[in-house]
Parts: sequence; C-alpha cells; structure tokens
Amino acid sequence: MPCRCGRCSYHPRMSSHYETLQKAEAYPEFFKVAPPGELGERLLRARRPGYIIRAVSQAEVPAAPPAQPEATSTPASARKPAPVRELLQAQWGLVPHWVKNASDARLRAIKLLHARNETASTAQAFRDAWLNSQRCIIPIMAFFEDDYRSGKPVSTRISRVDGKPMGLAGLWARWQGPEGEDILSFAALNINANTHGLLHRYQPPGNERRMPAILNEGAYDAWLSVRQDKAREFMRQYSASWLTANPVENKKDKIPKDWRA
Repeated sequence: MPCRCGRCSYHPRMSSHYETLQKAEAYPEFFKVAPPGELGERLLRARRPGYIIRAVSQAEVPAAPPAQPEATSTPASARKPAPVRELLQAQWGLVPHWVKNASDARLRAIKLLHARNETASTAQAFRDAWLNSQRCIIPIMAFFEDDYRSGKPVSTRISRVDGKPMGLAGLWARWQGPEGEDILSFAALNINANTHGLLHRYQPPGNERRMPAILNEGAYDAWLSVRQDKAREFMRQYSASWLTANPVENKKDKIPKDWRA
C-alpha cells in the first residue's frame, strides 16, 4: 500500500524490481570499480542486497605525493581530482538514520525504493541523504514498467539499445539500530516522464509518468562529487533514442505485484 504520510515521496506505480549486472567484467569496464566477489541476484526486488557505487570519503583516500608543477598546465588550485569510486553492497529500500527499530526499518524500506527528484530535499525520508550529498550510482542492465495500452498491464523490459549497462542516480543512507544492527541502504531517484518519447507510454493511465534518473556515462564522477546545490542539474530525461522496450516473455522474469521481501 502507498504511504499516506505525505512526507515519503513514495511512488507505488514505479518498477518494483530491476535487472542487475551478471558479468563481473562489466563493473571495471563500464563503472571503473573492481567487480564484487559474488554477482548476486539477477532480478533485484525490495529489501534485497544489490550494489551501489559511491565516492570514497577523502579521509579514506591515501595522501598522494605533491605533483611537480608544469608551466603549461592548469593551476593546481583550479583542478579538482576525480573522486575515488567504491562498490558496496546495500539494501534496495532506504532506511533513514532516524528510524527507531528494525521492525520499523523493514516496513519503511519497502516503501522507499524511489525518491522523487522534486521533493528529495524536503521529504522527511530522503532530506538528510540529499542535503548531506549521500549520492550514489546504481548499476543496472534494465528496469521494468507496465504497458497498459492494451487495457491490461504488460510487463516490459527497458534497456539501452546497445545492450550496455546503465547507471541510475541514487541516494544512500546508513542506519544503526539499538541492538547493533547496521544497514546500508539506497533509493533510486526519479523524474517526470510525461514528455519522454518512450516512457510516457508506461504506468497506469491517468497518472503522472515517472522514470529513473539515468546518468550519462561521462557524468558519473561529477554526480558523485558535485556540490549539493548543483545536484539537480543531473536530473534530466535520458534520450528515448538510446532506450528500447520489449515485453517480457519469460514468466520467471515477471514479479507478481504482491511479491514483497
């Protein structure tokens, strides 16, 4: 059931599962991070462990020796080093740091898979993660939406035309419970898709259309390191010409609407 509190930016009509990377070499090739020891589940659903990429805290990065100045180079003060990326396993379904107990954490996470870009900075569940620049990249192969044009929902796989992975913009949070529990979690940011050339066709008729905020490959480092007041500049529609949509034929790829972790 959708959250009624008016503060969670919950969007119940968006995809409740996505397809993860199932080739280890794709992580260093497309995201410049070492591959995980285990690839994990191919179809990730709410409250299950997936992978995110975030910037390593500068306190954790070993100090590099000072570089020799070059007369023709850009002044050191004007150059900003690219962030060091790290791949981490985290739960899909954000758990805010202020949640009081594990039971509440489980209930909230299932409703916090997606964060609306427009209200991420003010919604109670996501505000701290947004304002503290706790941004991440969610590596995926595809996401799923329902096509209602025939009068009934048809599960449809949305992926890149060239078959390459996509990086979604996300927010992460760490929750530490009173009994020593420690949960690293994340949510995917989404944007309006009413005018998108492809995604406007999906989700129930009469509702606002939404789509994940898919990052351009060249923007990964900038998304992880940009100042908080510039983060919304990355919330743009991904070109419809770079995406393809295919009805899901394999029953095992269809997750029932009432499937919950």
